Amino acid sequence: MSELLLEASHVGRTFETKKGRFTALNDVHLTIHQHEFVSLLGPSGCGKSTFLRLVAGLDQITDGTIVLNGQPITRPGRDRGVVFQQYSLLPWLLAWENVAFALKKDRLLNKKQKKELAYHFLKLVGLEGFETVYPSQMSGGMQQRVAIARALVFKPKLLLMDEPFGALDAQTRRDMQDLLVKVFKEAQSSVLFVTHDIDEAVYLSDRVYVMASGPGRNAKELTIELPDARDWSLQLTEPFIAYKKEIILELQKQRREAAEKAAATR
Repeated sequence: MSELLLEASHVGRTFETKKGRFTALNDVHLTIHQHEFVSLLGPSGCGKSTFLRLVAGLDQITDGTIVLNGQPITRPGRDRGVVFQQYSLLPWLLAWENVAFALKKDRLLNKKQKKELAYHFLKLVGLEGFETVYPSQMSGGMQQRVAIARALVFKPKLLLMDEPFGALDAQTRRDMQDLLVKVFKEAQSSVLFVTHDIDEAVYLSDRVYVMASGPGRNAKELTIELPDARDWSLQLTEPFIAYKKEIILELQKQRREAAEKAAATR
């Protein structure tokens, strides 16, 4: 196993609401090693996105610790790149300018160097020839590629992705998953990927954490032992189907337990 990059221990997040305290996460544990692809999988409301925001430094934990490269996470940093479901591109900037915008505060690079980096990462995500196109002239998949290039351009140690392909049609989503497999290998970043899609999690990941809700917590951890050179024919193999079945059974178990708990409190 490669060197440990991120370690989350006993992580909790509680919010104060008009109706009282709401616990979104309770006693969550997670690790990510160098050059590892880890997915958080679970139903809506289980705290997947809340946890990712904590790792991004966009929110603060209530309990526990999250340590990246030996340092507690207290705020956003250039060691993490974030890609959300919404592309959040600036419509008045060209594709390369949107990517280079992430380097705006880098005083060690001049404009030419920033442009060269932007062109390099647009090529990496398959957008060579579209550097001078505006977001409004791009498809959803192309815009998300620009967002991925922007997140990678300052070479973060950890790429955080919050259901980045959720708004795309099925074929584009599959193409983007194949692209991500390629980019992940070439960029040499680690990835924390949030999804509710079982096939997506199994296809992309080295490990999958299945989460339960009420409050959000660890339910199951799976190590995915599939060939590194992945293509969608893997979906038809017995190992892929076995991983998928194991996750489905875990999610069914969670639903059954939640129903029993709700019935007991009536």
